[in-house]
Amino acid sequence: MYEFTVATRRKEELVNITSFVRRAIEESGKTRGICAVYVPHTTAGVTINESADPDVVLDILRGLRHAVPENLPYEHGEGNSPAHVKASIVGPSVSVLFEDRKLLLGTWQGIFLCEFDGPRTRRVWVQVVGE
Repeated sequence: MYEFTVATRRKEELVNITSFVRRAIEESGKTRGICAVYVPHTTAGVTINESADPDVVLDILRGLRHAVPENLPYEHGEGNSPAHVKASIVGPSVSVLFEDRKLLLGTWQGIFLCEFDGPRTRRVWVQVVGE
């Protein structure tokens, strides 16, 4: 298993971690298979989406803010309930195929750490399985 950390800078942001995942695959020595990307946090997630246009990231965050407003009467006492809900919607992991040590992502796709309760230092685990 490979682990790296990401220091987020804002309360909410999407950080492109594709290069870190690529490095994990290259260092694994495996040429084809699947890798799982997982974050062990309850207020962060991982997603695959467009990485070419930074406005897409802004739109994703805006959409999640609209879907999960800050001003609902949440019960959780820490004040970060919206972050927990957003992390549950996005999910803590993605799986990606790779061939010839290259991620099989679409032309515009990237892998993103989704921060919903930052700034924080987040751990990302990558498990590479293959031959």
